[in-house]
Amino acid sequence: MANKQVDLWSSDFGFEYAQRGGNQISPESLRATMRNWARVLQTTTSRAPQSALEVGCNVGQNLVALSHFVEQVKGVEPNEQVCEIARSQPQLRHADIRCGHGGDLPFEDSSVDLVFTSGVLIHVAPEHLGKVVDEIVRVSRRYVVCIEYFAPDPVGIPYRGMEGFLFKRDFGSYYLERHPQLKVCDYGFFWKPLDNSDNTNWWLFSKEA
Repeated sequence: MANKQVDLWSSDFGFEYAQRGGNQISPESLRATMRNWARVLQTTTSRAPQSALEVGCNVGQNLVALSHFVEQVKGVEPNEQVCEIARSQPQLRHADIRCGHGGDLPFEDSSVDLVFTSGVLIHVAPEHLGKVVDEIVRVSRRYVVCIEYFAPDPVGIPYRGMEGFLFKRDFGSYYLERHPQLKVCDYGFFWKPLDNSDNTNWWLFSKEA
């Protein structure tokens, strides 16, 4: 599924983005990310995930945080240089991080307990969003987590002076409309001043009946 969004993040633009200060893993940012995941996962205690896959893992901050909660973490990232940065994190030396994108995940059906995105679906064009969401649900064995910007109606927004690279919508409703078998376990909001997040909504879905 080659498209201009994947091409952008695979290019030097994606590598330069990963090197910006806001993407670096610090003790403070890691603590905040761990707190966020503790909130997201609090309703899964009876069936806690043992593996997690991030689609669009960037330098690996979510994976480092999740490594404190699950036994095995995996990542997919379209930029090979950024993959190498993630693989170089000491906490991710045993992680399975592959170069790829959400439209064609290199994992088997129902092979990972929890599959998620964080600030990634917003960069998927509407005509490609269904395929990415389908792939996430396909690979998930138990849970899907969506952490994204929210808008009540779909809207495109200029991104760093470019059109066609940032989109907001109600991603939670989109998941349920496309995959009505999913069950909402929990949802919430990460507030930037406290949560090391960009004012994002999050949803936790269960794939199991």
